[in-house]
Amino acid sequence: MQAFPKKVEDGSVWTTAELRRDRSWEIHLSAVQRDELAAAVGNVMQNHGGKPGFAKQDFPLPTLADRLAAIYQQLKHGFGFSVIRGLDMAAYNRDELGVLLWGLGCYLGQGIFQNKQGDLIGEVKDYSEVAVGDDPYLVGVRGYRTTVALPPHTDSCDLVGLMCMRAAKSGGASSIVSSTAIYNEIAATRPELIAPLMEGFFIDLVGKGTADNQISFAAIPVFSMFEGKLSCRFNKQQIELGAEKANRPLTPERQQAIDLVRQLSLDPRFNLPIDLAEGDIQLLNNRVTLHAREVFEDHAEIARKRLMLRIWLTDPDIRPLTAAMADQLNTGPHGAVLARA
Repeated sequence: MQAFPKKVEDGSVWTTAELRRDRSWEIHLSAVQRDELAAAVGNVMQNHGGKPGFAKQDFPLPTLADRLAAIYQQLKHGFGFSVIRGLDMAAYNRDELGVLLWGLGCYLGQGIFQNKQGDLIGEVKDYSEVAVGDDPYLVGVRGYRTTVALPPHTDSCDLVGLMCMRAAKSGGASSIVSSTAIYNEIAATRPELIAPLMEGFFIDLVGKGTADNQISFAAIPVFSMFEGKLSCRFNKQQIELGAEKANRPLTPERQQAIDLVRQLSLDPRFNLPIDLAEGDIQLLNNRVTLHAREVFEDHAEIARKRLMLRIWLTDPDIRPLTAAMADQLNTGPHGAVLARA
């Protein structure tokens, strides 16, 4: 069992109170930057087929590029997230917004597939898929395709970007949690539960692996130290389902440990609500943050229904990772979902 520090000293450690005072994570686009984005989108639509998959040089941003470089440093060494505000949604259609999100992603990492259909830009919305009971996962429905609450969790990539294209009728608020701050709280108050969290869990991949109904090949820890950096991979439900599928029931201590992570991730001291308005883009380092969404009620009209565009990015330099932590999908270090539909 790896040794663990009593306290992590890292820019990603923060509390809700601190970030309500320090709003440096919030970036407001200038008129010049909005014009640069419009020109870059126009270039891709005219010269590169108007679809995600193009390269950084196809999306030139003369002044915004420097701001994105600073955002990358915030993701890597700072709070672990940033929110870009001020995009003019009326200036773009759905395809153009997908191009814009991909173009921004080119400055932060490499875009990857996020489902077995091979989507590079995902649509986080209610697909009205029928899920008997309150738990879509139990019948193979991924939670982001429903209206249910998504408790704090990490995604299966290094970085994730979410663009709010349309807000819900009510509810659906986002929030972000510092996973390194949660680690420090557990190490200070319940240190005996750190070891179980570092032992590793076989994770239910909910259809994102190399085959349906698959669990992770390796036991993936909730917290892992590597090259002096703490990283986190947490989805309570996928841990519990993985234990069931592996026929390795969680011990009372391991169950208590993941229950405590969930409890602290919802604690107002660590859970920062983020008001994402239409046109806002939330960028997250999955290795040091958790993110969540409240249950929501949608509009009846299809054209008004809540819609978030999502990009998954890989970047081996964003955080040093153990082999088990890096291979979250059975597709290799920093691997993508295998497109097989």
